[in-house]
Amino acid sequence: MTVQSLALPLLRRLDPERAHRIALAALGAGLGGRAGPHEDDGLSVEALGLRFPNPIGLAAGFDKDARAVRPLARLGFGFVEAGTVTLLPQAGNPRPRLFRLPEEGAVINRMGFNNNGLDRFLDRLARTRAGAPLGVPFGANVGINKEGADPPRDYARLVQALAPHADYLVINLSSPNTPGLRDLQQAARLRDLLDAIVQASPVRPPLLVKLAPDLAFESLPEIVETVVQAGLDGLIVSNTLVARPPGLRGRHAAETGGLSGRPLRRRSTEMLAEVSRLSAGRLTLVGCGGIETGADILEKLQAGAHLVQLYTSFAYEGPALLGRLKRELRDALRDGGWSSIEAARLQAPHAARNS
Repeated sequence: MTVQSLALPLLRRLDPERAHRIALAALGAGLGGRAGPHEDDGLSVEALGLRFPNPIGLAAGFDKDARAVRPLARLGFGFVEAGTVTLLPQAGNPRPRLFRLPEEGAVINRMGFNNNGLDRFLDRLARTRAGAPLGVPFGANVGINKEGADPPRDYARLVQALAPHADYLVINLSSPNTPGLRDLQQAARLRDLLDAIVQASPVRPPLLVKLAPDLAFESLPEIVETVVQAGLDGLIVSNTLVARPPGLRGRHAAETGGLSGRPLRRRSTEMLAEVSRLSAGRLTLVGCGGIETGADILEKLQAGAHLVQLYTSFAYEGPALLGRLKRELRDALRDGGWSSIEAARLQAPHAARNS
């Protein structure tokens, strides 16, 4: 019996936000164990000019302030993304703001980009990356403050500051918990924003935009073309869902905020397939939303994803999740007669053909 298997039932009895803080502190203290990084036979992926030992990444939101990047990298993720970080520190929305729906394998959050701000994020990141290589790609996810933000200026400053320290960067325009943020996904505003970022940082790591699953599919062609024409590298599909699926269960089901986990899987995968069709190999795609099994990962890959991310299932199951997912994914590849992730992706009609 592992420390994690003993601790998880206890953490589930606590307020979700308190449990999260304890889990993050335990990881930072080295109590998470070590399962990687190492090359996973048949699971490695080449994307964004980087090599990923496996396609399974940790989504932004778990480690908002880059407190446990190295311990998280050791758990067996193929890549780790920290943030969302804003220029200035902010407390986020009033508590309670994080709610479990265990019946649904889901979480509702209305955190509101609570974080320590860019300066402290950079300090922690500098210390983390001063040692031995992480062994997996690291991404930083950036957003804007709730008050006094100038989006083109602020995103440009964040990208400039973080460019030397991250293997890729993500522009978060899709959190439902910052008023007006999702409006920046409208094509005209998106074009102006991305142009400002690119002009301010002509030399930078790969840059992606994270999209909301609530977007109307009719808006996707213009969004995809705007991202391509701006010279960006990829899209993450998707963030959390504002809409509520019919019949959502749990005593917190009526809480406002972004819904993540199992109820998001179908919508995010359908949107991913459409974005893959529209981008036609011109962008690297990251599938995010509702991943709980190796079959879920394969579904995202065959919908067009090069990589996948998860958060909610990791919060429920802990580090043991990663070993299980990789075993199930290997089994799914073997059962399908595929020797690699790319071989499986190429079987899908809408899968992008670039890496």
